[in-house]
Amino acid sequence: MTLRIIGEHPFACDGSGKLRSHIATIFPDAPALVTVPGIHATQRFLYLDLLNKERQQQGYPALSEREESAEWENSVDLIIEDGAILIRPDPDRMQTAFEADEVLQEIVPKHKIRFLYVLNEKVRKAIEQRGECWRITPLPKSRAEMVRMIAASRIAIGGREIYYYNKLSGGHYLTCEEFARLGTLDEAELRQHLVEIRELSTKVNRRGELEIRLFAGDDSFSLADFAPYDFGGMDGRQLSAAHRELARRFEAAVNPELRRDDLGNTEWRNRMCAALIGQAEEVVSEELLLGLGAEFFMQVQWLPGGRIEEGELIFDPVLAQKSASPADPELTLLCDEKCRGIIFNFVREFGDLEYVNVGRVIGSLSRRQAFYGRRDVYVAVVKLRSAPEEIIHILRMQKWGVRERLDKGTDLLGAVMQAEEYTEYTLDRRLGCRQLGMNLSPRVSARKLSEKYFGVQSRYHGVTIWSTYFERDYIRGIATDKIPNYRFEDEAFALEFARLLGRAAAANMIVGRCDLGGNVLFDDGDEVVIENAQGVPVEIVVADQTGTFADYLSDLRDNAADYAQPVNRRVGCVGSPERFAEAYLQAFAERFAGIQQEYRKRHRAFETLFVHRPRDEGGSFAYRWEQVLQRLGRTDPVELTEQIRQKLVLNCIA
Repeated sequence: MTLRIIGEHPFACDGSGKLRSHIATIFPDAPALVTVPGIHATQRFLYLDLLNKERQQQGYPALSEREESAEWENSVDLIIEDGAILIRPDPDRMQTAFEADEVLQEIVPKHKIRFLYVLNEKVRKAIEQRGECWRITPLPKSRAEMVRMIAASRIAIGGREIYYYNKLSGGHYLTCEEFARLGTLDEAELRQHLVEIRELSTKVNRRGELEIRLFAGDDSFSLADFAPYDFGGMDGRQLSAAHRELARRFEAAVNPELRRDDLGNTEWRNRMCAALIGQAEEVVSEELLLGLGAEFFMQVQWLPGGRIEEGELIFDPVLAQKSASPADPELTLLCDEKCRGIIFNFVREFGDLEYVNVGRVIGSLSRRQAFYGRRDVYVAVVKLRSAPEEIIHILRMQKWGVRERLDKGTDLLGAVMQAEEYTEYTLDRRLGCRQLGMNLSPRVSARKLSEKYFGVQSRYHGVTIWSTYFERDYIRGIATDKIPNYRFEDEAFALEFARLLGRAAAANMIVGRCDLGGNVLFDDGDEVVIENAQGVPVEIVVADQTGTFADYLSDLRDNAADYAQPVNRRVGCVGSPERFAEAYLQAFAERFAGIQQEYRKRHRAFETLFVHRPRDEGGSFAYRWEQVLQRLGRTDPVELTEQIRQKLVLNCIA
């Protein structure tokens, strides 16, 4: 059946370009959509009145109370923003919300329809199971996002846009500044707004939320103070006097710092943001809800993928929309073709796959400078029917693949061969790191997906190439550089952290980990701290071995200053800097000496590990391995540790 719209199209705007209505109500069974301005309750009443009038014209009796209640319950709240419709589902009636979604897609593209209630487990789980995490509206975390959300929440009910609308609860917040500003209106408009506020002051919506709340006021003034006034029966002078008195009392009830609607005022902005998302204490991200650590906070863009129904893979229809509208920049960003290949690989690997959600990491998780080469990183949340918990995987595209080689001018065959050699080089480095004591993630797999090439070499445009990515399990911990400073005030935590970091530094230095510019890479996003149930650090795992064996010729003493930095950066936040530094240095020296002793005891096993690989003094891995071992053998751990000590900012350390 064709969707019936009562009112205007949800994206209809007035002459100034503003949306005519910010809310709508959909009745998916009919199907019908009400967009007439008002609140959701008035839209439902309007629809029921219309149904009864039509039934009367057709000779049928009016709907019974039970039938009206059923129509009311089977409706879904919608919030309209510029270019998007947000579905506010009833967590206990998710199927109705999904039916509403299907109906809305008759008039609005799927990628412009999203779901609210990310914090509700029932809602989030139902959407996850459809493989549609990308459709959950994210919560604001940055200042810019908060500002945009607050500005977009301005809404009118029957007159001007004087309210701030909570999309999750349906409540409207009125600030003392907006209320005071009503005094500048003419008599008719002032009366209209005061009558509206008084009438709605005691009403609740279907979720039990008050339709109107006063923002940031104390108990000395409340909506109950509007009750004694008969705004409709007052003359103009009485109306103005009543408004001035109420405005005075409202302002007196609000802290002076919160009396002006100032997006530049941090306290006002944070209080309003908390009110609009219903989180008084803290903001929770969907990444944290999925079990990802704080380093992924607001860093994951979830992508359209697919879901599994009765063992069959069904790709999201929005991918077809992208094919039909290749010039749409929003669809181009959203529909990442690599996501399809990643899902294919999971389906092939797991026979009892229930669902998978794939997201693209949109910001670097480390502080280091990015150099040439592919840097794409993805997160995959996989659920198997045979396992009670979801499995989280991190996927990183190979830095130098066929595409990158072609873009450098290599012919197709040469690009394929060089990409395969780089895969072997990457895996060899991983093995070398483990052999030399670096604590890496337990499992890494090299996989491939197909892509179409449209790079620098036009003669290969449209050619299918196979790109490698590395898949590992997610390490549940927190990166060393993301640990809040206050954690180091606990001396037990700080000292154990220092010991673990010192051990990790020793292996990192031995394998010569640095970027292409020769800058040491350590303690900048890849080292992840694992804690026990009591919050005590028990292990540091290196999530990615990027840059290892890049420096294989220099004297390790030249890097002493770089390995003093992990201590120097934290001097101001630890309770006992001297003990922290000593714990780091002692652990470094012990671990370095231990790795060196292991090499000397089994030197033949170490030296022949990559003897089957080509040896090229121009920089082959076999040659790098040889040089790193020789450097390890001749370095004095005591002297090296003393060199680091001399670079510490603490003069009191002997």
